[in-house]
Amino acid sequence: MTVASVTVRYFAGARAAAGRTEETVTAGRSLDELVAELAERHGGRLVSVLAVSSFLIDGVTCHDRQKPLPAGATIDVLPPFAGG
Repeated sequence: MTVASVTVRYFAGARAAAGRTEETVTAGRSLDELVAELAERHGGRLVSVLAVSSFLIDGVTCHDRQKPLPAGATIDVLPPFAGG
């Protein structure tokens, strides 16, 4: 049996803090639950970055952080960007 998953992609400072560009995690949880798992998994700098990041689910800004993430979704972690 295949476990449903989502892909988490890290950008800029989130990529540096996580030490990777992306990872696959189990689907079926909310964004808040996913963020808590990622913070526990990677700790340190990523916890700080996640606290100030925006999140896109399949390219759309997430407004309901309690709604279960759909299987196969791509979650983009976007920390604040500098520049203009």
